[in-house]
Amino acid sequence: MQSLHEFFNTINGIVWGVPMILLILGTGFYLQLRLGFMPIRKIPTGFRMIMQSRKPGSSAEGEISPFAALMTALSATVGTGNIAGVATAIAVGGPGALFWMWMTALVGMATKYAEVVLAVRYREVDENGEHAGGPMYAIKNGLGRNWRWLATVFAVFGGLAGFGIGNMVQANGISSVMQNAFGVPTWLTGTVLVLLTGLVVLGGIKRIGKVAELLVPAMCIGYVVCCLVVLFVFAKEIPAAFALIIEQAFNPTAATGGFLGSTVMMAIQKGVSRGIFSNEAGLGTAGIAQAAGTTSQPVYSGLIGMMGTFIDTIIVCTMTGLALIVSGVWSSGANGAVLSSSAFEAAMPGVGKYLLAVSLAVFAFTTILGWAYYGEKCWEYLLGTVSEKPFRVFWTLSLFPGAVLSLDFAWLVADTLNALMAIPNLIVLLLLSPQIVELTRQYFAAPEAAETEGEMVLAVQAEDD
Repeated sequence: MQSLHEFFNTINGIVWGVPMILLILGTGFYLQLRLGFMPIRKIPTGFRMIMQSRKPGSSAEGEISPFAALMTALSATVGTGNIAGVATAIAVGGPGALFWMWMTALVGMATKYAEVVLAVRYREVDENGEHAGGPMYAIKNGLGRNWRWLATVFAVFGGLAGFGIGNMVQANGISSVMQNAFGVPTWLTGTVLVLLTGLVVLGGIKRIGKVAELLVPAMCIGYVVCCLVVLFVFAKEIPAAFALIIEQAFNPTAATGGFLGSTVMMAIQKGVSRGIFSNEAGLGTAGIAQAAGTTSQPVYSGLIGMMGTFIDTIIVCTMTGLALIVSGVWSSGANGAVLSSSAFEAAMPGVGKYLLAVSLAVFAFTTILGWAYYGEKCWEYLLGTVSEKPFRVFWTLSLFPGAVLSLDFAWLVADTLNALMAIPNLIVLLLLSPQIVELTRQYFAAPEAAETEGEMVLAVQAEDD
């Protein structure tokens, strides 16, 4: 068992190492160039589309609104990485790591946009009459028969990784935080998780979308408000915090307090890897959710979908990072969720650690819901719609052992498979990039002909131009 653990640890170091990071960032930057930095220029448009995308157009096809599809994707990405992951990046790489998370997000918006465009462009209608899309369908229908093996590879990686990174590991995180903060037994947390998840997941994407529409905005706003309280308490430190972030993004960070010091390369590596882990740009997952959205125009969905990266990293992760820096706890020597808890406690003594615990639990729960749909669609691609109900049941029941067992090895394997998902996805993005660019050009050149979502989008585009 020890040798197997060492083997996966070695593989994990490779797949999440510098070559993979450069591949993901390089693909995103290439797409930004090909698109003329449109994803960044259209950020205001994206926000307006989000606010007005709750209702589909009359001619649109899909199971849930584009807004619900975005919330489903965000439910999977806004998770423990936004709290514990950011804390780890800053604890190891210093405040400069936050700057490189920002850069990752701005580049990743193009990747996420492209993923969603292809997912909607090449989605299919399954035997149950529901839309199914994502990298596996983009590879199958976009690259042709000779590439189907690559689509299968993605589906296998995604189908297996989900049970670790999106299921048992999240359940373990919830049970741990509930036990440590409130003394709740792990078996009780596991039982409640099975019941709550079953009520949602067994209802399929429509029920997941409805819950995500309600829960995700509330949890994001609630968490940001908590972070704003920290920033208010330490308001005088905010200018210095931004100066420190920019300065240490390019200059080595000296040891201070409990912080051991780092290099510019460490800040870049930790910032980029944690940013990718948090927003999943490059992994292809967001397209699976967006393919279920009611739309008749891939670019429309892409503009909404790309905002998930902005919200996840530029907003939520930034709030965590600033809270850590202005409170001064970043150099204490602590790490992960413990470090984030210290920041909350410094601003809200006696209350902060409990608010952080609740935030972690809710974030992890929504990740379980989002990844349930990702896993379901991966297995549906491999086995057909016959796998749908058995998967939902097995997914739900898997939460209990996840909540009560030690999962170090399961986390390692799942994290490795999660990174491997990026390879097939990046290949199809690069090979089909001419189509992505052409679809985008057509959309903005003749919106009145390309857009059928309703007059709302036409008004938004005219206003933006």
